[in-house]
Amino acid sequence: MTERTASSAAPKDAAAIILLRQDTDPANPEVFWVKRSDKLAFLGGFHAFPGGQIDSTDADVHVRNAPSPQTAAMISGAARELFEELGVLIVRNGETLTKGQRASLLDDLESGRMAWPDLLDHYQLHLDANDFTYVGRWVTPPFNARRFDTWFFLVNCPPRQEPNVIAGELASGEWITAANAYDSWLNDQVVAVPPTLHALRTLAAGLTPDLVERFLSIPHAHGEHARRITFRPNYVCFPVRTPTRPPATHTCCYLVHNSKELLIFDPGSPYEDEQQALAECVAEMIAEGRHVREIILTHLHPDHIGGVNALKAQFGGDIPVAAHGETASALSDIRVDHLIEDNEVITLEGEPRIELRALHTPGHALGHLCFHDDARGVLLTGDNIVGVGSVLIDPPQGNMRTYLDSLRRMRSLPNLGVLMGGHGPAIATPYQKIDEYISHRLERERHILEAVRTGASTPTEIVLSVYTDVSPKAHAMAERAVIAHLEKLRDDGLVKTGESGNWFPAADRLESPSP
Repeated sequence: MTERTASSAAPKDAAAIILLRQDTDPANPEVFWVKRSDKLAFLGGFHAFPGGQIDSTDADVHVRNAPSPQTAAMISGAARELFEELGVLIVRNGETLTKGQRASLLDDLESGRMAWPDLLDHYQLHLDANDFTYVGRWVTPPFNARRFDTWFFLVNCPPRQEPNVIAGELASGEWITAANAYDSWLNDQVVAVPPTLHALRTLAAGLTPDLVERFLSIPHAHGEHARRITFRPNYVCFPVRTPTRPPATHTCCYLVHNSKELLIFDPGSPYEDEQQALAECVAEMIAEGRHVREIILTHLHPDHIGGVNALKAQFGGDIPVAAHGETASALSDIRVDHLIEDNEVITLEGEPRIELRALHTPGHALGHLCFHDDARGVLLTGDNIVGVGSVLIDPPQGNMRTYLDSLRRMRSLPNLGVLMGGHGPAIATPYQKIDEYISHRLERERHILEAVRTGASTPTEIVLSVYTDVSPKAHAMAERAVIAHLEKLRDDGLVKTGESGNWFPAADRLESPSP
């Protein structure tokens, strides 16, 4: 399936609250931000503001002074999410409730004894739109499989209420000045998405009369999704539409930069409109005083190299291309000028100085490279680890044993704070994600071996037995992965092939696969 037939997920309605501390210093305001649980599939480990998806019952709540039913539903959902996640209740007539009474109401809501509209009616509480200041509407870019159309509201924390993170979707939370929160991102201590960073920058400039105007001053705050996504300073993710495998629809081109130099990783789109958008972004960064050091390819797959020659042509054709030797030898229409060796350090001179160590990490492809910035805790993982979808190990380019070895090598790296993969958003739980990848592959392998031992002798039969969680549309790709597992099991001496090409258990070896 190509990108022209694949489609991005439709965004779901959501709302979030930027909670200001009561009587905070207008010149240096404090905000309550949270760290999302590492276990969450969507932005696990990221720092953000409390909020979540709108429920169908949120629209049943009457919100006084709301300009429209849609606004009322969003305010209702934002208030409910804040109450569920932090125990803070933004309602009129709620000042008489004690802390214990609010806890009882929350228990009624969480247990399902009372729905949100019924709870408000029963206790004669009501929402007023004047307590919620609209400060923007952000839409998750289409490179993510899970997308949200999120309304943001600025709210003052009521007197005598203190946010308390409730176990579930959030790992922690704290009051922090917006300036200090933004500095923690600048110092590579947290991972956050553009709307969070924009809110922190805006608040750090103070609670001035033009605050709302400043919040709404950029197009992304009006539902226009961001093309330049900065999960960490000096690392711009620029997703480009590519003919990649579903559920992915885009490939992440990374623009690693400092004050003087720029590296471009995997400009993969073959589509002219996407190539033009990327070229305009690069031109803007050049206009700011940088020059393009080189284009770097993590590996040879078409969705990572499709825009290389077009990008070179946009800038006079003299931008050098770098890749591993295995990748260079397999390319026929792209000239590779710089062969990158394992452990080679690529240094960007300027402010800040950036050092990227190249790691030859085959398994998905023979010449696959990852790049590690130890000082900032960043690992560009190419297609070895991705933020959406799964990684296909397809022989002969793919090899399961070397892929597992590459995963273990990445797992051994110190100071990993974020993984930036070839597809989907960044991953803020690097070691946990790598462990999941390794355990998933080994579990598949055990099931494949058991299937062979119980009579399945072809990749098709094994897929039907083992890949019960995979759509039939993906069975052809699953068969390629099965072959990669079988080849490893054969090398382990646990399976063998017959004259017909079918697979059978090795009679003299009954132990489990090697890790």
